[in-house]
Amino acid sequence: MSTVSISSEARAFLLLAFAIALSAAACGGSDSGGSTPTVAPAGSLTFTITSAGISPKTLTVGPGSQLTFVNNDAIAHEMRSDPHPEHTDCPDLNQVGFLSPGQSRQTGNLNTIRTCGFHDHGQPFNTSLRGSILIR
Repeated sequence: MSTVSISSEARAFLLLAFAIALSAAACGGSDSGGSTPTVAPAGSLTFTITSAGISPKTLTVGPGSQLTFVNNDAIAHEMRSDPHPEHTDCPDLNQVGFLSPGQSRQTGNLNTIRTCGFHDHGQPFNTSLRGSILIR
């Protein structure tokens, strides 16, 4: 039996490709048009960033929740609270900040009942990188 050796870069690429494929398979084939917010079950409070944008676009969570942003894109992103450039609506979102490819980070505790919009600070008008969190 022979052994195949791959570089750490190739291994990272394969892991990223697997994660993207797994994410795409989990999305299914139906499209609700994005008008209905996704209610996040416990343990799945995650926004995923890819070259196609952020998914899901909206999550509904309870007060005190923390969310995780995962950068599965090949470029860095800087996730911040609306409005741009002040980032003052939901300061606990600003803890996510700069995400290198493959990096993830959590928000602070989202305690106040409200709607928190967010965007990529480097691409504030790119609608595929905008989303919201409904705290109910």
